[in-house]
Amino acid sequence: MRRADRLFQIVQHLRGGRLTTARKLAAALEVSERTVYRDIADLIGTGVPIEGEAGVGYVMRQGFDLPPLMFTRDEIVALVAGARFVRAWGGTGMAAAAEEALIKIESVLPADARARAAAVPVHAFGTMRFDPATRNRLDVLERASAERKRLILSYADAEGRVTERPVRPLGLWFWGKVWTIVAWCELREDFRAFRADRIRDITEAGTFRDEKGKRLADFYACEVPDEALSP
Repeated sequence: MRRADRLFQIVQHLRGGRLTTARKLAAALEVSERTVYRDIADLIGTGVPIEGEAGVGYVMRQGFDLPPLMFTRDEIVALVAGARFVRAWGGTGMAAAAEEALIKIESVLPADARARAAAVPVHAFGTMRFDPATRNRLDVLERASAERKRLILSYADAEGRVTERPVRPLGLWFWGKVWTIVAWCELREDFRAFRADRIRDITEAGTFRDEKGKRLADFYACEVPDEALSP
């Protein structure tokens, strides 16, 4: 959980004048009590009216609330359309998070903006070709890209020939019904893009560090050859 999200959750738990201990907060947020103490001290330092002390508990004075999120009409369209797209075409975890994000967006909007969000005429629908296995695979690939996890891909080419590809995943691209994982391929010693629906199996193989010439920024900086998109 990001620290900003954790601070928001602490405020949510303390809202309404409820006395809450650091131990309960730590258990709910899956962090240490020391982290909770530090976060509460930071919140108090920014003006959040939290009272209490370690070993007793904390309470937030009545009347405090976070400022509402205010979006323009175009921002609402972008947020809702993007969440609907991910819900339809993203990984299993991504789709669930997108659904939750839509609920949260609607919950913080004033009535008129909530009506605009509900009326956004942009929709996205998945197809039977986008099978659950591929959706689950997208979550694994996304996390591996974010956490710099080296992967061994069991990958089938257009003719169905399967090879083992040790790769450093760098990011996911969506091409309209097809997702690809952009990676540094250790077998080819070059950048390659692998179709997610052709990956038969994924094995984690440790982590990797960014190296000059093998980063996503290097991929963007070079003129991408056609063979990079045909692994």
